[in-house]
Amino acid sequence: MPVTPYEPFTSANFSNKLCFLTGQQLNSQEELIQVFPQWLMSLYGLEEKPFKMLDESMATYKDIKLPCSAAVNEAYLEPLEKEIAAAFASGYEAVKAVDELKLFQWAGKLLYGIIFNEIQAGIRQQAAQGEEFNISQSIIHKFSNLHLMLQTLNLPVFLEGFTPYSIFLFKVENNEAEFGYRDEINTLTFSLRIKDFGLIICFQDNGANKQYHKETLDKIGGNTLHPIQFEEFSGRVFYSAYLFNRLPEYTLLPVNDELYIEAEPLRGMSSKPLFDDWINKIYGQVLESFWKNWGFLLLEIIKNPEEPMSFLFDAKGNFINAATIELPH
Repeated sequence: MPVTPYEPFTSANFSNKLCFLTGQQLNSQEELIQVFPQWLMSLYGLEEKPFKMLDESMATYKDIKLPCSAAVNEAYLEPLEKEIAAAFASGYEAVKAVDELKLFQWAGKLLYGIIFNEIQAGIRQQAAQGEEFNISQSIIHKFSNLHLMLQTLNLPVFLEGFTPYSIFLFKVENNEAEFGYRDEINTLTFSLRIKDFGLIICFQDNGANKQYHKETLDKIGGNTLHPIQFEEFSGRVFYSAYLFNRLPEYTLLPVNDELYIEAEPLRGMSSKPLFDDWINKIYGQVLESFWKNWGFLLLEIIKNPEEPMSFLFDAKGNFINAATIELPH
């Protein structure tokens, strides 16, 4: 009997009465898990810190929860959480040794948890205005595929010969107390900078962003980054994820009781490039936001519109050693 994945976007049911991963009925409204895991919140004292939702309302990190069956949590999520927590506690080398699919599943559950909460807030807001909840088909397409691939956690679902994501991992000279988190749910992009590393994931690009930044990655090599260098690279990836103009399509192949997901070619029927044109002024605006900690303004960043300011590479295009970077506090 072929496995049947749960499809919450088909029924548009985002109630707290159903497990987010399996769709099974929950025994009580108390069957909830934290979207930001407790170990991570405790490490950085995040519980009561404000988290801004898309509708500009504020929640706290501990308010953001997901309905999840206790059995599913115990069997699939807790073991993953323990493995990731141990790797993060150990630092860059241990994180580098973690299977990429597990990093994708862990961060994907977190990002999907935020999406789930945003959708619930949207449904409430539009119901209060007497309107039906409305969301674009392309966004539903991306969210559905992310949810489908999260079921590699709990079902015999396999990715056949492709990775749906681009993962970037760097060693970074971080301030131990700093928790650097950012996401963009429309492009399904995520970054986390903690301990001695920085992690960026594009969840639905079939590796296209990794290919797009190959030359930059080759120049960085295995070098340790200064936080401002990591944020610069993050800005590049978040911007390229916005420029990525394909909506990946997948074919589902049931084999006995297993399900294989195959990726359709990204080129598809279109002859245009996978990414729209890079515009330095818009990239500069992205960088201004990512460099907020250091107070650089757009005018400084794109003083030379052809060559925006960079802490990764000098005027000759050579990598800048992190130890030589001096910044205003």
